[in-house]
Amino acid sequence: MPSDPPAVESYRHPWDRPGKVRSLNNQRSYGAPPFTMAVIHGGPGASGEMAPVARELARVWGVLEPLQTARSVEGQIEELRDVLTQRGDLPLTLIGHSWGAWLSYMLAARFPACVRKLILVGCGPFTEEYAAAVQATRLSRLSAGERTEFDSILRGLEEPGTRAKAELLARLGRLTSKTDQYHPVQEAGASDQLGSLDGDLFREVWREAAELRRTGRLLELAQGITCPVTAIHGDYDPHPAQGVREPLSSRLSQFRFVLLEKCGHSPWAEEEARDRFYQVLREELQA
Repeated sequence: MPSDPPAVESYRHPWDRPGKVRSLNNQRSYGAPPFTMAVIHGGPGASGEMAPVARELARVWGVLEPLQTARSVEGQIEELRDVLTQRGDLPLTLIGHSWGAWLSYMLAARFPACVRKLILVGCGPFTEEYAAAVQATRLSRLSAGERTEFDSILRGLEEPGTRAKAELLARLGRLTSKTDQYHPVQEAGASDQLGSLDGDLFREVWREAAELRRTGRLLELAQGITCPVTAIHGDYDPHPAQGVREPLSSRLSQFRFVLLEKCGHSPWAEEEARDRFYQVLREELQA
């Protein structure tokens, strides 16, 4: 029998051995209980992308992978809390990627008893002054034709009546994989989207989340964070590192920032940075 968990197509089957994954509605679990940590995917609406990280950590720990389905920020916070309280060994360490980093941060501020530690991976900037740099950096890494397609996809995602939003989100993902990755790993499935895509969910949740940042309410939530927070960020990530480091370091008493060289938005999928990413992650989990 292989020592690693099965591919995503096998998630519907129950697995009893440590390292295998079990699926239940909007969550997946890896390894054996107790489940002391959870990986929180980005998007919004890009469920399953954290599966490679969950599989790696499940060699040692029990890991939950909640899959967000609610169509509002508040709904996603409540949905995540439900999964953690029902399946997790509270308080848990949350490892959030991109939007999942913001979601984990918001949950920790609202329900501090649920969270032992926050690890923010490829987190978006917390203030508007840094937000514009994300789009500018991405566009600078695309050809003229790709920039036109990029803008067209964003307009399509914003329009309520647009059909095939999952397809649009998939096309956007293919473009951002070019703009957001430094040197992606080549092995099969290492950096692929492993779950479903929901374009409507992306539009509805992201619009609300962007407003939280624009008004400053997102950053204000830092006053409710009582646990240690570590941000892991790639130096090639179009989301500016300073947009995470500066706002949080001045507001959190227990904050650590780790910048990975030759690394894009998803460190576990980077050839040069992957090993260092997992080293830092294990150090944080063992601390």
